Parts: sequence; structure tokens; C-alpha cells
Amino acid sequence: MFIAAAIALFISMMLVLARLYAGPTLYDRVLAVNSFGTLTVLFIAILGFLNGRPDFLDIAILYALINFVGTIAILKFFRYRSLGDISQMPPDEGDTL
Repeated sequence: MFIAAAIALFISMMLVLARLYAGPTLYDRVLAVNSFGTLTVLFIAILGFLNGRPDFLDIAILYALINFVGTIAILKFFRYRSLGDISQMPPDEGDTL
């Protein structure tokens, strides 16, 4: 059953890569990268179970955290065109400077 799940995950990863390549908008591509990262986390967890290596779960959790932070950073960059410079960020509607 786990081998069938690993094969299904691998096929899903290939389909997500096709969406990444063909995605018409930037947000479709960001969603495809995030989905690919999630599928990779599941794939690492299944491979760890199949190989009898429970420490692969730690690697999968770390990869999930990096995937989440990376997705937030990419979306912030494309919204504000900057990652950390506060002077470049547009003010909120209620701010008075």
C-alpha cells in the first residue's frame, strides 16, 4: 500500500511540475511550488517509513517549515517588491505619517 502511495505521490509531483511550467499567472506558479513542497514532505515521510528510518520524519518536518517560510517570503516579495526594507513598503490606509 505504501509503495502505491509513493508512486501516486510521484505522479502527482510530475503533474504539479507541469502546472508550474504552464501556469498562466504568477500565483498559479507559487501555488504549484507550494504544492510540490507539500508533496515532497509526504514523499520523504513515506520513504522514511519504507526504509525503516523514522528520522526521515524530522527531515520532512524541517522541509515543511522551510516550504512555508519560503512561500510567505515569495508572496511578500511580489506584493511589496522588497523583503525587509520598511521604507519601501506602502503605508496602510489608516496610517498618518
